[in-house]
Amino acid sequence: MNLPRRHLAILALALAACGGPDAGQAGVKADASPLVAALASDGAGRAQLEAGDTGAAQASFEAALTADPNRLSALNDLAVSYALDGRFDASRQLLEEVVARGDSRDQQLALVNLGELYALDGYGTAAAAHLESARAIDPGRPEPLYALALLADARGDLPQARSALRDALRADDGSGRRSLAFVYPEERTHLEALLAETRGDRAEAQARFQRLAGGRFPALAAAAQKHLEEP
Repeated sequence: MNLPRRHLAILALALAACGGPDAGQAGVKADASPLVAALASDGAGRAQLEAGDTGAAQASFEAALTADPNRLSALNDLAVSYALDGRFDASRQLLEEVVARGDSRDQQLALVNLGELYALDGYGTAAAAHLESARAIDPGRPEPLYALALLADARGDLPQARSALRDALRADDGSGRRSLAFVYPEERTHLEALLAETRGDRAEAQARFQRLAGGRFPALAAAAQKHLEEP
């Protein structure tokens, strides 16, 4: 790659944090509350991520950075691709660089993604702080609101979760939902359950909450059970 030394160093640090093929692969933590990630760019890399080919996506994002080292949207999305591979330390390093150097939109999405990583580590308070900071940058964007809704629900605050989701839906022209990425499939299930509940589709909502209630994330299982027990 022909990146300037500073950017090459960033990527080298991230790759070093990944170690070998299995090193740095994070297991599911008992206190994790998976939320949602947010992509910043369109194009081949995003399509490859959506198809599940993280290796090809990473090559595309690296190529975009080679062509334009200041394209921090590609750095954000490279970080998301690392998170999808379970390489959370590498992802965090890149996202912190985006927050330090990006424009307001880049910073907002990177903060959403850092909130996701903190929630996956079980640090709900830190996750909430990052998501609130993201919302403050541009309260009219829905991505932080979707993440805040999922976090509030995972913490058992149903009124706050429903309020944040309503705000997200009001703010979303469709581009917000399209920008979302899911590190774990349970994140998509959780969001779809809340969306079904919001539009009054109780059968669909309950089917998804039942899947979460029997799943591997205790926080999501407890949240789902709370919904299932509602009259």
